[in-house]
Amino acid sequence: MRGSAAEAARTIAPLILVAAALLVSLNLRPGASSVGPVLDELRTGLSMPGGLAGALTGLPGLCFGVGGALAVRLGRRAGLSGGITIGLLLATAGLLARPFVAGPSAFLALSAVALLGMAVGNILVPAWIKTCRGIEVRLMTIYGSGLIVGGSLGSLLTAPIAAASGWRWSLGLWGLGAAAAAALWWWIARTERRRTPASPPSQAAPSGRIARSPTAIAMTALFALQSMHAYIQMGWLPQIYRDAGLSASLAGAMQALLAAVTIVGGLTMPTVIACGRGLAPMMLGLGALLATGYGGLLLAPAALPWLWAVLLGISGFAFPLVIALITARTRSHEVTAQLSGFVQPVGYLLAALGPVLVGVIHAATGGWEVVLWILVATAVPFTLAGLRAVRPAVVDDEI
Repeated sequence: MRGSAAEAARTIAPLILVAAALLVSLNLRPGASSVGPVLDELRTGLSMPGGLAGALTGLPGLCFGVGGALAVRLGRRAGLSGGITIGLLLATAGLLARPFVAGPSAFLALSAVALLGMAVGNILVPAWIKTCRGIEVRLMTIYGSGLIVGGSLGSLLTAPIAAASGWRWSLGLWGLGAAAAAALWWWIARTERRRTPASPPSQAAPSGRIARSPTAIAMTALFALQSMHAYIQMGWLPQIYRDAGLSASLAGAMQALLAAVTIVGGLTMPTVIACGRGLAPMMLGLGALLATGYGGLLLAPAALPWLWAVLLGISGFAFPLVIALITARTRSHEVTAQLSGFVQPVGYLLAALGPVLVGVIHAATGGWEVVLWILVATAVPFTLAGLRAVRPAVVDDEI
């Protein structure tokens, strides 16, 4: 990456760095999670056919994968903070413009622009945090929690705003938050360029070599499996509860409860990893909770619905765990960026298949039993990947 990002970061007040991590994290998910609650209104307003609607729901995983793969190169050219700023500007442009187009194709294209911008932030922010020596754990805690909170806010607030002001305003408002984040990051990038003399890009190991790291492979597998479960829970969990006899409002509340529990993981995982003790038993516990949560949905979904939501929410601690491991298992911020650019794009692309397969199996079997048995079985590779990922290792050394 251009210049000494670590030296420049030390010249900026820690409070500003905290605000930057919080703002960017809160704005990397609502653009994706806000569409689902108003999808029916959106389709009606834009006369969107079913095929394009299906493409729209699958777009986040695709764009997070493709955009993430390009982010490392952008970070090398523009610097970490410069690359994050560009990503936020793309997100702002797409989010502010897409609600006011007249046709579905333009909406889809602008959604892709916004999601590609968010993908850049997904990859480069962990590498930027790695340069903030002394407050890495604090920033990673804020960032991991903010991602979950931002995604939850997009799901929870969009429908009420749409009821009051219409679906276009409910989607466009999320662009204002991205704009605020972009403004702060533009100032940080400008400050870093002014205070740090430019230098030629360093000769970092090619990103392809990350695939030689057993730790990177394990982290990617864990990230893919956890993201797959998150997508499935976001898209299908309310329907599973409704088919078991719960009301629509109660089913939605169970999904919100699951998301709220996961926020605790974002607050705790960076500190747990920094302590470095008990990671393997914790991973065994997360795998057991994942299997138990789906098992409960299989055997008695309506008996203790809140318990299954809580168990699945705790198993979701694996998401902030992997995000925190990206910085904890690397030494150089160059390698951090490469690792982030490998784990997340590959993981998101693989995870995007999960909800589709669930829909196909459910349609073919006419029920949830087969789906839930398969989801219970995924706890085995989930646990094995996690056990390898949490082993003390440094990816820099493995490549």
